[in-house]
Amino acid sequence: MNIRNLSPKDYTTIIRVIDEWWGGRKMVDMLPKLYFDHFHNTSFVVEEEDRLVAFLIGFISPVHQQQGYIHFVGIHPEYRRLGLGRRLYKHFFAFISAQNCTMVRCITSPINKNSILFHRSMGFQLLTGDVLRDGIPVHTDYDGLGNDRVVFQRELKTDEIST
Repeated sequence: MNIRNLSPKDYTTIIRVIDEWWGGRKMVDMLPKLYFDHFHNTSFVVEEEDRLVAFLIGFISPVHQQQGYIHFVGIHPEYRRLGLGRRLYKHFFAFISAQNCTMVRCITSPINKNSILFHRSMGFQLLTGDVLRDGIPVHTDYDGLGNDRVVFQRELKTDEIST
């Protein structure tokens, strides 16, 4: 499997499968084309024999220039539990570290227990929210009314960064 930079041309491929990859959950609105047009140099896809099987949309914060942000990650259901998410994250960590970033942030929905477990396994810390749900700090209305999120942060260490 090959990791390459995201291309604006990948938008159509990803947008057609994103809701399906999330089990019918409506996710397409969370990934507008602007991410493909403006952050393709900091975003990556995994391909197997020219078939897109995973992607990571990330960028370096223009305001906090030592901070990377992972906006969206998707893994084709048939390719889950093969380490592709971990591989994409490490690739992103190495890339932004080379750009002098020292920290990564990301968010997930409180209902996405697998995502919370994954981020914890990758060494992310959960930032204090305004409520606790099932022992998880949640930031209410983080992405608009009724769109609560769990916020993660992870320091980058030079000895662990490799692709």
